[in-house]
Amino acid sequence: MNKNEIHCAHACRNTCAMLVQALGEERKLADFYRQVAAECDYPDVQAVLTEVRTLQKRTVILLEEKLSEMQARGEVLDSVQASFDPAGC
Repeated sequence: MNKNEIHCAHACRNTCAMLVQALGEERKLADFYRQVAAECDYPDVQAVLTEVRTLQKRTVILLEEKLSEMQARGEVLDSVQASFDPAGC
């Protein structure tokens, strides 16, 4: 991916387009590392790939957690806002 292809709209609500894009890229990398590990049988390379895959899995989890947190926070804010909406009475 080229840096020029990354553009933040700065209009996130309940999610973040950049984190969603990063998560997609990380999932592509997970597939790539899985394929490489399946092809390679050199022990030292396998060890490095195992470590990289472990780190990459943690990255995916971190991104997923942050996106879930943003969604939950947005839902709470939406509920608070709706409770003050006079049209909802």
